[in-house]
Amino acid sequence: MRVVEIGEDWDFDHIRLAERPEPEPGPGEVKLKMAAAAINYRDYLMVRRGYGRMSGSLPLVPLSDGVGRVVRLGEGVSRVQVGDRVCPLFNQMWLHGPFRDELWGGLLGGPLDGVMQEYMVLPAAGVAPAPAHMTDLEAATLPCAALTAWSAVVNAGRVKAGDWVLVQGTGGVSLFALQIAKMHGARVVATSSSEAKLERLRALGADHVLNYGEVEDWGRAAHQVTAGRGVDIVVEVGGAATIAQSVRAVRASGTISLIGNVGGSKAEINLPLVFMKSARMIGISTGNRDSFEAMARGMSATSLRPVIDDRVHGFEDVRAALQSLPQGRHFGKVCLQF
Repeated sequence: MRVVEIGEDWDFDHIRLAERPEPEPGPGEVKLKMAAAAINYRDYLMVRRGYGRMSGSLPLVPLSDGVGRVVRLGEGVSRVQVGDRVCPLFNQMWLHGPFRDELWGGLLGGPLDGVMQEYMVLPAAGVAPAPAHMTDLEAATLPCAALTAWSAVVNAGRVKAGDWVLVQGTGGVSLFALQIAKMHGARVVATSSSEAKLERLRALGADHVLNYGEVEDWGRAAHQVTAGRGVDIVVEVGGAATIAQSVRAVRASGTISLIGNVGGSKAEINLPLVFMKSARMIGISTGNRDSFEAMARGMSATSLRPVIDDRVHGFEDVRAALQSLPQGRHFGKVCLQF
């Protein structure tokens, strides 16, 4: 079968097409014929061994997010049936409960081989049904970005109708957070430096938009949008470049869900402002299978459709797809059709 792999060295020049033996499932396993994949910023970092020893070893099949159909069952499998369309879980080991250190070894796309292969064999416990109303491309976006947003807004943020949620930019997690917040009846403040993207955020349901290229103190502006109360939940993806503004934006006893660091990893924070507000900062590392299944049920009930970038890549175009991420020209998830 065909696979894409990072070959002899950790860099973009060593992303290559390769062939591996087609796998067959053992007891408790399922074989999937993969149909589509989606890219996360984590995948871009992984090409250069951005997660250190937790990146795994070479050669490595990249990308964590995808969808496929069950084509064969190993002995004793009853969770799924042949023909079911399922998503491989981003973390194959995290099925229930809180995150634990030993679960780091269960991540697809590093240290475990990822989804860029025509067929995958996985533990039956490590897959979950994809929402029936979604296309393959849409379903492929769920395991990491969507579940991370769900964990940030629902599990950590405890969103409820009428809350204000602040989302930053137009990456996959932020757009999912916007959609999930609206699913729960919340109001959303969304930021971008592009007027065209701000219009698309409005079309997705954002109640208020802020151009951070024009409004330098956008955290204070977001605070004022809520009549001076502050937002209930901040979905923080920018890291060093945005955390100070997030602290300004959040209300007393509000939640900042820390997800990304695309704007840098080392930040200066006004700590008195944090504890004077009794603000809660919590790190988000995707979520478990129970949360994925709850999210999928919610998306099915509300017919939520993920936002896919207009340009869809082919199986052989992984390098170009990955390298497009830092350019920031995409809107929604960058996907690949097999």
